[in-house]
Amino acid sequence: MSLGVLNNISAIYAQNNLSNTQASLQKTLQQLSSGSRINSGADDAAGLSLANGLQAASTALSQSAKNASQGVDMLQVADGAMSQISSLLNRAVTLATESANGTMNTAQIGAANAEYLNILGEITNISTNTSYNGIKSFNTAAAIFTTDGTNSQTDNGTALAKVDSSTLALTATGFTTAALAQTELAKITSAIATIATDRGVVGATINTLTAVGNVMSTESTNTLAAENDVTATDYGQATSNMSKFQILSQTGIAALAQANQSQNLITKLLQ
Repeated sequence: MSLGVLNNISAIYAQNNLSNTQASLQKTLQQLSSGSRINSGADDAAGLSLANGLQAASTALSQSAKNASQGVDMLQVADGAMSQISSLLNRAVTLATESANGTMNTAQIGAANAEYLNILGEITNISTNTSYNGIKSFNTAAAIFTTDGTNSQTDNGTALAKVDSSTLALTATGFTTAALAQTELAKITSAIATIATDRGVVGATINTLTAVGNVMSTESTNTLAAENDVTATDYGQATSNMSKFQILSQTGIAALAQANQSQNLITKLLQ
């Protein structure tokens, strides 16, 4: 190999290798400090795209689990209200049965009727004013939305019939006589059956939404784990690479210094 001063090829090779080593060392240190294997699109474009999609899916699944839980809360408020209505109707059964007995006098029937009318008013009050987050609990169909970020599904909340004196077919005047009390008793019994049916539907929907929420939570966890596998730094590999690149950096600097020293041979020839 001839000696020349125009180009120091050995030094150029050493400089190029040293630059590559320094870049790799910097990238490894970034992975170690950030905890992420992918810190820019240049690190792994395909992996970054996959990780972003998985992260979005995990976020959607996590929120969907919360949506399902909020749907359960809404239905539980309605169920609690219907439980109170059931209790009131059971008291109405007692009053109607008592008033239907021929041994009750007019004053006693009148007192029972007054209490019965109060029960009707309270039922109307509960069915009209019960709400969740400003949304009426009765006569409202709440659509509970859940998604995995790509495909979506909507679980429609139960359409709750507004439970008041009119929908229960209870009269506003009550059973001022024993005969009317017997007629009203049949209507109260029918209303109790209606409430029981509605509570059964609500209960089934609560169970469904609870299952959906559990599935979404599990999917969110698994999706997050998959995203972690794609992006997380492998510290065993990264620390091994750091040691390798540190050694290569030191030897590269030494090699570059030696390559630059070769130019001194020319000056010796000129002496």
